[in-house]
Amino acid sequence: MRRRRIGLLGGSFNPAHAGHLHVARHALRALRLDQVWLLVSPGNPLKPRAGMAPFAQRLASAQAIADGVRVLATGIEAEIGQRYTARTLRRLSRLFPCARFVWIIGADNLWQLPRWQRWRAMAGRTPLAVLPRPGWTRRALHGAAASQLRRHRRPPGALLPESPRGRHASWALVPAREHPASATALRAARALVERQAG
Repeated sequence: MRRRRIGLLGGSFNPAHAGHLHVARHALRALRLDQVWLLVSPGNPLKPRAGMAPFAQRLASAQAIADGVRVLATGIEAEIGQRYTARTLRRLSRLFPCARFVWIIGADNLWQLPRWQRWRAMAGRTPLAVLPRPGWTRRALHGAAASQLRRHRRPPGALLPESPRGRHASWALVPAREHPASATALRAARALVERQAG
């Protein structure tokens, strides 16, 4: 039986927006995935709680942009009690033995990857698909994570959701148009409208 190829796009989704959907759809095509799951974090350890919408609200915003078939929104990290990506991936691999996962990140997250808990172990086990982000792509490709993982970089078409046992997982920069949408900008615009209305 063929194992399903699942892309995992994690994030706060505070709120979810067209840029997230752009990344999910592009990853589906470029990596020949069966699905992309929008993995809504119960709380990103690297982000302040101030300004973070409640989990239910962020999950609802992700569900609003998902199609429910190829792009799914899920709160499974909250359900399994995990907030750290390395732990989440280990748990998901046990919960879904017939799936093979690819972790999808923006170039901004490739830049800050060394701040993630057990990032080297995570990158060694799970393939990474890196999508361009405005202002971050060139910087990230010259950053610490890209430098340390340089010999494991592959073309997008060669990025396999499953690495042979004992082999280091690969990573790829997936060429795509940079989408300008930003959750930070959306929150700022919303706050401005609320101030003007008040």
